[in-house]
Amino acid sequence: MKTYSFVLLVVFGLMLSACAPASVAGETDFSNQVIEAVATTGMVGDVVKNVGGQRVSVTTLMGPGVDPHLFKASEGDVRTLEEADVIFYSGLHLEAGLSGVLERIGDRLNVIAVTDGIDRSRLIAPPEFQGAYDPHVWFDVSIWMDTVAVVQGALTELDPQSATVYQANAERYLAELEELHNYVLTRAAELPPEKRILITAHDAFGYFGHVYGFEVGGLQGISTQSEASTSDVQAKADFIVEKQVRAIFIESSVPKRAVEALQAAVQARGFDVLIGGELFSDAMGDPGTPKGTYVGMVKHNIDTIVSALKGD
Repeated sequence: MKTYSFVLLVVFGLMLSACAPASVAGETDFSNQVIEAVATTGMVGDVVKNVGGQRVSVTTLMGPGVDPHLFKASEGDVRTLEEADVIFYSGLHLEAGLSGVLERIGDRLNVIAVTDGIDRSRLIAPPEFQGAYDPHVWFDVSIWMDTVAVVQGALTELDPQSATVYQANAERYLAELEELHNYVLTRAAELPPEKRILITAHDAFGYFGHVYGFEVGGLQGISTQSEASTSDVQAKADFIVEKQVRAIFIESSVPKRAVEALQAAVQARGFDVLIGGELFSDAMGDPGTPKGTYVGMVKHNIDTIVSALKGD
C-alpha cells in the first residue's frame, strides 16, 4: 500500500504539472506569501490543510451540518470564492448547486476538482443516479488517498519553490490515511459478516460498504434532494425486522425525522431497533474537535457503527 500510494503521488503530481491550465502557474509569486485557498467541504479542506501546511490558508465554504447536495452560494460565498488564489471542490456532482458558480469562476481563477485524480474504474455508478458516479468517495479511505496527489500537484504548480514542503506533507498525510484505512478494516472485522448491515438517513455509504464489507441502505437516495416515501419506510422496516438489525443511524447533515419514522415503523412490527448514534456523512464535525478532521470523522463513524451493532 505504501509503495502504491507513493507511486500515485508522483504520477498524479507529474500529470497535474504537465496539464494544468496556464492560469494556475506563474502569474503570482507565492514564495513570500501564503496561498489563500477555498475548499467547498470539510473533507476537501482537510486534505488541503494537511498538504499545504503553513504555506496555505484554507477557508471552508460549507461548515458542520451543511448538506453539499442542497447548498446554494450566497453573495458572501461568491465573494469568498472570487478572492481566493485557488479553489478546491470535491466534484462528481456533489456540489450540484455550486456548479454554475464554479464554471463561471473557473474561466479566470484556479478551480480544482480533487476527485479528478481518481481512476474512474474505482468509482460506483448506480443505475438510479442517472449515469453519474456516486460522489461519496471519502468513505473508502483508500480511494480518498488519491485526492492527496491532486492537491499536491495544484499547490506545487502555484508555488514551485515550496515543492519539497508539499511533497513531504503529502507523504506524511498518506501514511496517516493508510493507517486509518487499516483501522477501519480492523474494527469492521469485529462484527460477523451477517451483522454488518448499515441503515442510515441517505444512501451515502456505498463506498464504505463495498470496501469494508457492509450491506448498506439509506432511506433517501444518493442525493438528499430525493425524499423517502411511505413505501420506502415500510420496506426498510420489513428488512430490519427480517434481518434482526440491532441499530440504525442518523446523519449530522440530514434531518433525523425519516430515521425516527423508520424506528417507529419497526417498533409497530413488534421489534425494537435503536438509533445507534449520529454519523458524519456529507459534513465533518465542529472545527477544533477530533470529529472536525477527516481522520477523526472516519474513526468516529466506524467506532459508532461497530459499538451500536455489537450492542456495546
